[in-house]
Amino acid sequence: MALPKIDLPLFEVELPSTGEKVMLRPYTVKEEKILLVAQESDENGAELIATKQVVGNCLFDKNLDDLPLFDMEYLMLQLRARSVDNMMEFRITDPDTEELIDLELKIDDVTLAEDPNHSKEIKLNDDYTLFLKYPSMDTMIVIADMQADDPMVPYNIMVNCLDYVASEDEIENFKDYSDEEITTFMDGIPTRDLKKITEFFETQPKLRHELKYKNKEGKEQTFVIEGNRSFFI
Repeated sequence: MALPKIDLPLFEVELPSTGEKVMLRPYTVKEEKILLVAQESDENGAELIATKQVVGNCLFDKNLDDLPLFDMEYLMLQLRARSVDNMMEFRITDPDTEELIDLELKIDDVTLAEDPNHSKEIKLNDDYTLFLKYPSMDTMIVIADMQADDPMVPYNIMVNCLDYVASEDEIENFKDYSDEEITTFMDGIPTRDLKKITEFFETQPKLRHELKYKNKEGKEQTFVIEGNRSFFI
């Protein structure tokens, strides 16, 4: 007689980027092992790779390559809430007193922070507008392998997030062009427009939550939780 196979309940989650509803199953001991191994790893990008693998295992009928990083992070949080517990307990060190502070986070309270001035469109001139896309998990995995102080890191992120350039008569997708052609295009962008591209990344949506507490001196402090690393369990 074979051991029974445990059926897992499905649940629905709305993607922050588009509002599209997707189906997931809770992660199992198999996925828990993946997360634990990544957490103990010293390899760059290990936690990002583990997040992609776990979300990919649990997500139904959706191409991960289409998802921006913050969607993946949000799905990982929802998986954590439904697979383990909606409450996260962790300990931090107060920056002023160096005392250990125990904090609790209710995952359902975490929302996507959005800047009202954020835009994916960069108007280059009267004829052409550049459209950007959000960095994917694969993009960040590649970047994680680079040295943090490598001056090419910001440039590589920008290049990976070029979507298309459009005029009234035509649309040119960057995926149809070679690295050399894209480099030539980027070299010709005015500095003022390069600043606008930088602002796109600075204002892009991100998971962010603030927790208030008082240290032993009675001073009210704010601990900010942000991005994949902060939420990785």
